[in-house]
Amino acid sequence: MGTAREAWARLHGLFAVYKPPGMHWQMVRDTVETQLLKDLNSLKRPPPRQEIRFLTSTIEGNARKELTITASRLPVLADHPLVAGPMFTHLNMGAVHRLDMKSSGVLVLGVGHGNKLLPYLYNTHPTKAYVVHGLFGKATDDFSDTGKLIEKTTFDHITEEKLEQILAVIQGSNHKSLLMFSDIDLKTQEAYELAVKGLIRPMDKTPPLITAIRCLQLTPPEFHLEIQCMNENQQYLRRLVHEIGLELKSSAVCTRIRRTRDGVFTVEDALLRTQWNLQNVQNAIDESRHKVQTELEQTLSHWGMSADDEREVGVDQPVENELTGDRGNFHQQPY
Repeated sequence: MGTAREAWARLHGLFAVYKPPGMHWQMVRDTVETQLLKDLNSLKRPPPRQEIRFLTSTIEGNARKELTITASRLPVLADHPLVAGPMFTHLNMGAVHRLDMKSSGVLVLGVGHGNKLLPYLYNTHPTKAYVVHGLFGKATDDFSDTGKLIEKTTFDHITEEKLEQILAVIQGSNHKSLLMFSDIDLKTQEAYELAVKGLIRPMDKTPPLITAIRCLQLTPPEFHLEIQCMNENQQYLRRLVHEIGLELKSSAVCTRIRRTRDGVFTVEDALLRTQWNLQNVQNAIDESRHKVQTELEQTLSHWGMSADDEREVGVDQPVENELTGDRGNFHQQPY
């Protein structure tokens, strides 16, 4: 692992963790930060600085006492662990695409200089994938199965064919909206290449857009959907389940939302709760660095921008606390 300074130098970048349901995303971030600080402060710290001090002493002579001054090298007491305290007291950590309390799955965190990439991820509108579980036959005030029950309906008439028809209509209408917001000419070769690579994205902030939706399983009253979308939040997905129920002449509530992908980060990349430590986070940052850079360069190049064009993508603009959860810079005791 090396010294604390060497470990800290590797702790800059992006990585993904798996957020469990029922846990606030800020608590996830704080838990990771606490463990990283604990691991950093447990490593070998730099030796205390040395200073030259002149010490006086007396020597008994034949006639009188003589005062002498001796130059000595002594450690600076201010650098002693009992005086200076922990070497690291705070890490700068943020999350660009949050998950609410009820949802679980991939949560991308930035640490240190990696926070500078969060506005890129926000402004390039990466596609995110979810597995959404629904239940036909009832409606609630917040579209979830834990909300206040409003009504119960029948669902025996719902078939997989009818559900697929509704999903096809939803995907088709959203695809038209995506092309409109992307502001590209569909008859050009560029549009074809963007579509093949999955890089058709809106240039500006838009309403939620669904790029793909399909049924994974239907065993009435339960059903599972796979949804790929951008600019969404989890409440939008719950409302979508509710509207699907209405379109099928019934009602439906959302029972579970799990994010399986956020841009280039998949559920396989996400660190589980038992893996939220310094070694695993460093390895995750190293493994993700190349694919994050490749994704950003590819996206920005198709938009006619470079990664250095910070003004266009907003990197030089302050990122709101609500967006990143940014709470300051790396704080380290002076040595």
